[in-house]
Amino acid sequence: MSNPNLLGKKRKNSSNSESPKKINLHHQNKENEEMIKLNEAFIEKARKHPLTITPPSNPEIHPNISPLKFQIIKKFNKARASTMTLPHSEVQTPIYMPVGTKGTMKGLLSCDLERMNCKLMLSNTYHLALEPGDEFLNEKYGGEEKRGIHNYMKWNNNVLTDSGGFQIVSLSKLSIRSENGVEFISHIHGDNRKIILTPEKSMEIQNNIGSDIMMAFDDVIRPTSNINEIYDACERSLRWIDRCIKSQKRKSEQNLFGIVQGGLDLNLRKIAVEEMNKRNLPGYAIGGMAGGESKNDFWKVVDICTEYLPENKPRYLMGVGYPVDLAVCALLGVDMFDCVFATRTARFGTAFTNNGFIKLKNQSNKFDFGPIDKECQCEVCLKYSRSYFYFMFNKNPRAVVLISFHNVYYLLNLMKRIRNCIIENKVNEFAKDFFMKQFPIKTPSWVRDALEKAGVDISFIDKVDDNVHYNNSEGEY
Repeated sequence: MSNPNLLGKKRKNSSNSESPKKINLHHQNKENEEMIKLNEAFIEKARKHPLTITPPSNPEIHPNISPLKFQIIKKFNKARASTMTLPHSEVQTPIYMPVGTKGTMKGLLSCDLERMNCKLMLSNTYHLALEPGDEFLNEKYGGEEKRGIHNYMKWNNNVLTDSGGFQIVSLSKLSIRSENGVEFISHIHGDNRKIILTPEKSMEIQNNIGSDIMMAFDDVIRPTSNINEIYDACERSLRWIDRCIKSQKRKSEQNLFGIVQGGLDLNLRKIAVEEMNKRNLPGYAIGGMAGGESKNDFWKVVDICTEYLPENKPRYLMGVGYPVDLAVCALLGVDMFDCVFATRTARFGTAFTNNGFIKLKNQSNKFDFGPIDKECQCEVCLKYSRSYFYFMFNKNPRAVVLISFHNVYYLLNLMKRIRNCIIENKVNEFAKDFFMKQFPIKTPSWVRDALEKAGVDISFIDKVDDNVHYNNSEGEY
């Protein structure tokens, strides 16, 4: 499929590169400013772009069989409180899905998630195919019930598997892409194995894993890539979804979700959604976001996708996990979210609260005997103080486990809170309380504009500062 010397060269270049280091705040801000300029230049070119994608002339239609039922309980404009019934349990949406890439979360056990009443989590096709191997999971843990990943990780609820498409971006230095698929050389140190992912192979692996929701193998590209690459990737994703539908073997046992691509071009996103809708899939995802685009572009892409995605199918925004982003996008009509941010940031001592992020290792917490978040009812906040974490962080790895537990619980509870407010007609009260605490001084203009589009009463936002930008490195505005 590819030139082995080229893959070897990619491996050599990757291994010789410097190990990741923490980027200082000044440098990160500079990168963010440069990225925003690139976004603006891209959009200006997109408006003048003469091309339109050429979708497959005969789309593959998914049959009306799937083990998924989706019922909308109550709406607030575009926001929905729904119940999604999957093979292993009912899932109440909106929902945040914790990420256990290799069938386990860093710092948390399956029983921890069950105590939080989590009903759906995520694992990754590429990583599980390498370790322990999808055939191994099917043979040793599948059995007649074909539970695979559930038996492997001792998890009684639902699992969604990413298709491996994201690794096209995250492991671009170790992969080669073609129309057929993508060939990777293993990212594992000392492992020179090659893995070929095609739409057919991704479906086979996910069938072996036994997940409740399978994601289509799509051509993932950064939203700030050049226009021709964006259009090519969008077309290829449509060709690949047809190959996924054809090769998905367990349609009555597993649910296949399509993924909408299209970069920051709103017209292209609309076309991609309309093409995906023709396939009659059990659910749909918005892909290719959280890749360096400005927040103003980000919410507009989400809004255009939820505007045209089918009302009676679940909508999943991939790779987004900042509390403010989740709240805004849930109000714009998104049902499902996932991100590693909750546990990753916990490893640096950062915790989520209703008043924003706090760094527990900061000196200010030394004699603070209150909980991480006084409004949180998780078992960590009920038992431990900020002072406890200040003294324990960097001295006992248990601190990271406890902060991870709190952060995941916080996002699960945030989604539950939004759901309840939709049902109880209290969305405006929620928005005022949540966003005023997150932004006690000034609210970013993108948040104001997105909330207004979502039909939220924004009279509580008195001042808007167009110069407030989200700093992805620190998780702060």
